[in-house]
Amino acid sequence: MSFTESFVELDGCRVRLRRGGSGEPLLFLHGASGAPAILPFMEKLAQRFDVLVPEHPGYGKSDEPEWLENIHDAAYYYLDFLKHLGLSKVTVVGSSMGGWIAMEMAVRDTSRIKSLVLVSPAGVAAPGVQPADIFLMAPEDVVRNLFFDEKLAQARLAQPEDVDVSLKNRHTTARLAWEPRLHDPFLPKWLHRVDVPVKIVWGRQDRILPVGIAGELHRLIPRASVHILEACGHLPHAEKADEFVEIVCR
Repeated sequence: MSFTESFVELDGCRVRLRRGGSGEPLLFLHGASGAPAILPFMEKLAQRFDVLVPEHPGYGKSDEPEWLENIHDAAYYYLDFLKHLGLSKVTVVGSSMGGWIAMEMAVRDTSRIKSLVLVSPAGVAAPGVQPADIFLMAPEDVVRNLFFDEKLAQARLAQPEDVDVSLKNRHTTARLAWEPRLHDPFLPKWLHRVDVPVKIVWGRQDRILPVGIAGELHRLIPRASVHILEACGHLPHAEKADEFVEIVCR
């Protein structure tokens, strides 16, 4: 399934967008490492959905707007993004920090959102659960801890790295999630406003955001369904693509 590339000019920011497939729209919001390539799970989803994969403001080939100061700014941007493109009944799939953005969108306005798929999302702290501090880890160690399967980590590390893009992504992640680390202390009290179906997907062996956070998130969104994938790390969509796509498409 081929994807086209374009740029969307919105809110004084030029954002890179890859898009492919047909059907109802599905917006994929990437995590802190960006969305440098179209991955197999995206191609699989494109057999059922019109898949949109933007690079967040401040990431990859997208602009770094001056107004981008926190995760709330990213959420408001994507609400504007859905309106600008005339999208409705959108399945929003967010991985890690992208899942955090998805939740921040949904507590504000779900009028254009059909459902959420939260994939090992940041954004919520859980009592007794200590996430990895990605800001203190070497980039190579972050990659090694993303996967349960060491072969996948080695394959990721073997890929050529655009150092400038990597530094840009890390800088933006720090702007959005440095303090407090990878969560919004005000988000939990508003998650009751999420009035669309929610699926929570987590890898049992997640070493970045431990699976214990899934229980806290389920407590806050009790109507959500929880799907824990075995022998899987922080990126279920990459490590268990077939199982992940099946969950999304149910």
